[in-house]
Amino acid sequence: MTKYLVLILVIGVVIWLVTAANARARAQSRRGEQTASTPVQDMVRCAHCGVFQSKADSFEARGVYFCSREHERLR
Repeated sequence: MTKYLVLILVIGVVIWLVTAANARARAQSRRGEQTASTPVQDMVRCAHCGVFQSKADSFEARGVYFCSREHERLR
């Protein structure tokens, strides 16, 4: 009788380990899809205040970048 209980316990542990490994693999693949969908943007620093923001949102003048037209004017 105890042999059967041990066998059932071993089978249950193996099934649990396989299920946990599959769930972990699915979660990692979902995380990879989320990070791959966001494009990487170049960041630049405002020459006036030092704030970092994306290059697409910045204003360039005289070879340096600014976070706003106001900071470009002040420099």
